[in-house]
Amino acid sequence: MRGQSRTSLAEVEERFNSVAGTADLGELADELFAVADLFDREHGLRRTLSDPSRPAAAKQGAIRALLDGKVSPAALETTVAVVESKWSHAGDLADAVERLGVIAAATDAESHRQLDDVEDELFRFGRILAANPELRRALADPSKPGKEQLLQELLGGKVAPATLRLVTHLAVHPRRRSLEAGLDEYGRLVSLQRQRLVAVVSSAVPLSDQQKERLAAWLRATYGRDVHLNVEVDPKVLGGFSIKIGDEIIDTTIAGRIEEVRRRLAG
Repeated sequence: MRGQSRTSLAEVEERFNSVAGTADLGELADELFAVADLFDREHGLRRTLSDPSRPAAAKQGAIRALLDGKVSPAALETTVAVVESKWSHAGDLADAVERLGVIAAATDAESHRQLDDVEDELFRFGRILAANPELRRALADPSKPGKEQLLQELLGGKVAPATLRLVTHLAVHPRRRSLEAGLDEYGRLVSLQRQRLVAVVSSAVPLSDQQKERLAAWLRATYGRDVHLNVEVDPKVLGGFSIKIGDEIIDTTIAGRIEEVRRRLAG
């Protein structure tokens, strides 16, 4: 988000934090996801509630009339905070509500000391999808029924409840994203719960725990923030390893150095 939407999002997150403390966070996440889906489906409603020319009181009254008694007080007050704010684009309204749903799920995981598990599981499930085209097609097909049951059979009891909640929401309501893009986005939001960066490390061989600790310490000293490592083994890596943090790539591989020489020779 940019401009006014970014400012509004920061303000809404502060208000969300003030009402989420006593809420059932898993239930709150589900309710916020349902509200985001509602805004995606009902274009007229979304345009009305995101119209900057309409008074905030009118928009608040409309959303209270629509949701009062149908969602928890925490979900209602969070949604009210969103519709009272000003957004640069109508679509940012649903994006903000979905983001708060992810934050609620991540906070729930953190309260159960499962936040690290959720980060790792979202990453690993993305890799499972990449290696299993049949599963990816089944979950990406908008006409395919029974996705919730399929994911329950695959992941139920094997991952943190927050992971299953997030993956299921993405599969059922992808919101014009690929599953892989949605998993990456959710992974970044989960990581932000501890103000950590996410580094994807590609290595030809598995890294030992000691190597991971040294690498994490170096990245923490370099970036001034804790860094969560997602390590993947890639046989195409020729010596060394590469690290991707956001749009930045640190490449110490032989393949990376060969490619750099090729670029220089090409001009």
